[in-house]
Amino acid sequence: MNDLDHDIIVAGGGPAGTTAATLLAQRGHRVLLIDRDRHPRFHIGESMLPMSEPVFKRLGIRWDKNEYLPKNGAEFIDEAAGISVRFPLAGQHQPFQVERAKFDHMMLTNAESHGVEVHQQETVMDVACDADKVSVRTDRSTYWARYLIDATGRNALMGRRNKAIRRIENLGKFSLYTHYGEVNAKAADTLFETGDVKILIVDIGWFWIIPMAGRRLSVGLVVQKEAAGQQRGPALFERYLAASPLLTAALQGAVREFDIRAEADFSFTNEIRHGLRFACCGDAAGFLDPVFSSGVFLAVKTAEAVADRLHVALMENSEANPDLHRVDDAAYQTGFNSMRFFVERFYHSGLVHNLFFVAERSKELREDILGLLAGDLWTGTNDFQRKLLGSRQARKLHADCAR
Repeated sequence: MNDLDHDIIVAGGGPAGTTAATLLAQRGHRVLLIDRDRHPRFHIGESMLPMSEPVFKRLGIRWDKNEYLPKNGAEFIDEAAGISVRFPLAGQHQPFQVERAKFDHMMLTNAESHGVEVHQQETVMDVACDADKVSVRTDRSTYWARYLIDATGRNALMGRRNKAIRRIENLGKFSLYTHYGEVNAKAADTLFETGDVKILIVDIGWFWIIPMAGRRLSVGLVVQKEAAGQQRGPALFERYLAASPLLTAALQGAVREFDIRAEADFSFTNEIRHGLRFACCGDAAGFLDPVFSSGVFLAVKTAEAVADRLHVALMENSEANPDLHRVDDAAYQTGFNSMRFFVERFYHSGLVHNLFFVAERSKELREDILGLLAGDLWTGTNDFQRKLLGSRQARKLHADCAR
């Protein structure tokens, strides 16, 4: 198939797309990455998990601590009750808090440095996956390749094309967020000294507080339920911010960098994540509420799995097998569903109050929770993870996925 333009076409230039493209280009495959936008571009989701670090090492990413703030822990706080618990995350692997515009641009530039052909501001209009090749028509041209990787994020190109997107109900409904600069209040010092992400529990959902390099903060309110007649939009954000002593003190004198933005947090699964000459990774394979910062982690891990499996198939000329990635389904479901049920317990079982705040009483429970927060999802030694996946709801979901 050397007469084709490329071996692989990757649709989407976020963390999943650049990870898959780079890993395949490193092994000598001809990769075209098509992105509808231009980097650097704004994106929310600034907190990394420790277990993503091995993937970044494979990609050759080097962290500049002047640009990215080391993340050392995650603290869950109920200000109304006056209680909190902190989980240390920096250990064998060092995670970072990042400004996504810089981080995503770094990942794209790194892909180019490994030989990926990158087309920005080009939109995929149509895709055809046939027995002998893939054709991708864009607003500029038509390209042919041996394989397509869908890394189009929540646009979920192939999932929506195949009518395979299923919404996950009862998680976060939407988020309101902004960034603050010149966060110079003394009350904010510990945020930047520790690099910890803070999760503030409120009656309608939760706040994230993520420190970034240069004394900047990402602050967002995720709304899970609304009271009748409640304020909406920026007024709702401002009301809950003003009610938080921590945020009020930390943001004293700070400058809001842009107007408060809203974004839907509709979690979903993709029931057809791979097929004839295509595979989905990152949010295109499934998207989860961001409370445990799993977005970039699952993006790079699923992209790594797709790239590694596809490399072998390309070398063996077996990439046309529509069941190529089925062997990895169990590992995918373990990772995605572990985080999914973890998030669901957060919203519906008082997870933070009933387990997190009492975790000090049990070393084993604390270590299990820490493992999930770090992204350590595949060791098989986490009792709490086994209980999450062993629930009646989880067993039903696994049975449905196996059909």
